[in-house]
Amino acid sequence: MGYGIFIYTLLSLAGCNSLGSKNSAAKVSQFKQDTSVGTEDISIAAVGLVGVPYRYGGNNPNGGFDCSGLIAYVYNKSANIKLPRTIQEMSNRGQSVDSGPPAPGDLVFFNTTGTKYSHAGIYVGQGRFVHAPSAGGTVRLEYITTPYWAARFTEARRLTP
Repeated sequence: MGYGIFIYTLLSLAGCNSLGSKNSAAKVSQFKQDTSVGTEDISIAAVGLVGVPYRYGGNNPNGGFDCSGLIAYVYNKSANIKLPRTIQEMSNRGQSVDSGPPAPGDLVFFNTTGTKYSHAGIYVGQGRFVHAPSAGGTVRLEYITTPYWAARFTEARRLTP
């Protein structure tokens, strides 16, 4: 009897542990088709930084990147767009892409810590994005459709020069 209650409690808590909404996974289905808006240079620059070490507060390839430092660096160098330093502030820029397919160069935002905009990357096409994920890691190229990222996906935003 006590064992059954324990299992029920454990399963209930596991269900509450998801940071994304149930609609997050449905939202990433739009990443099966790409469009072009002329910002491929941004995505090419982002892919070129794969492998650079993660560093909290980092904002250049020599010193390493955190997620917002990577985005600000790439947009500044490849499109001459100056962005604020935090993900929260970046989430107020540009236009939401909810109504159509994403394009290489769009920003993709995730809820990884319980806040709607706590992590971000640069969409590079074919369902993939570049980001600086965590301490001890490196800038990576990953699929947005993997269960972890799909469950935490918040929004894609398009910035135009």
